[in-house]
Amino acid sequence: MAMWDKLKGAAAGRTGSGTGHGAPHGAGKSGGTKTAIIGALKSQLSGMKTELKSGGYRDASMAMCALVAAADGSVDPAERQNVEQMILTNDVLQNFPADQLRQRFNKHVDHLVRSFVTGKAEAMQEIAKVAKKPTEARAVIQTGMVVAGADGYFAQAEAQVIREACAALGLNPTEFGL
Repeated sequence: MAMWDKLKGAAAGRTGSGTGHGAPHGAGKSGGTKTAIIGALKSQLSGMKTELKSGGYRDASMAMCALVAAADGSVDPAERQNVEQMILTNDVLQNFPADQLRQRFNKHVDHLVRSFVTGKAEAMQEIAKVAKKPTEARAVIQTGMVVAGADGYFAQAEAQVIREACAALGLNPTEFGL
């Protein structure tokens, strides 16, 4: 059973078998279920907070957040501000100074806005740096999924960049319901 299905079942009051890392894309069409699933992802990440203190995780997560924000090819100022606010209030990301997070996120967004193809390649290189650290790699994907699902809608463009990040990390996207 994909992790997304487990989280969706848990959000609906059912229990899934086992545990896993990751979450979803197509499930959770209702706002309440989506909110519960995103909450479950945040909770999973919070449980790994002590393991997620490396600069590699910080940098890869900021690249992932920027990629998700720019997945449709543009980032309007309100979207940038909303994602930045999510980053700064995320429990796990509070392991890092806010100015470091803001600087890295905005650098990637600026590159993606200037040239999506070049910015995406740079972000993927940053993400790939944690490929040999499975806990961090999965957490980067989960962080991207939390950002993608925060508005209650998981766009196909967002799912696609997350699938590509899975490939860069050597992770199977089906583990995350993608």
